[in-house]
Amino acid sequence: MLGYVMLGTNDFKKSAAFYDALLAEIGAVRSMEDDSFIAWSTQPDQPALSITKPFDGEAATVGNGTMVALMMESKEQVDTFHKKALELGATDEGAVGPRGDSFYAGYFRDPDGNKLNAFWMNLG
Repeated sequence: MLGYVMLGTNDFKKSAAFYDALLAEIGAVRSMEDDSFIAWSTQPDQPALSITKPFDGEAATVGNGTMVALMMESKEQVDTFHKKALELGATDEGAVGPRGDSFYAGYFRDPDGNKLNAFWMNLG
């Protein structure tokens, strides 16, 4: 169902470096790119996360209430991914920990202010 998520950036090089390093933590690599767009995915047939310079030439802005949630394979991967995001300059938007009985997550904002969430769900 989900094909890709696109986040606007005002500092393309900084954002590219942030996501290269962060998404490598879960095995994602650049799957498509040009001079104003990069997409990362873990496999060619999997959904992608991308950054772009806005098409209209205006400044990128953060969508109020918009968040990208990235599924992790374990609680430990959530911990590692969230920590790496903060090391790379993200800001904490909600410490890693349980949210209810079966949901474990950590929230952060990338250097452009976009909100993301690394999560794991116990479906068993």
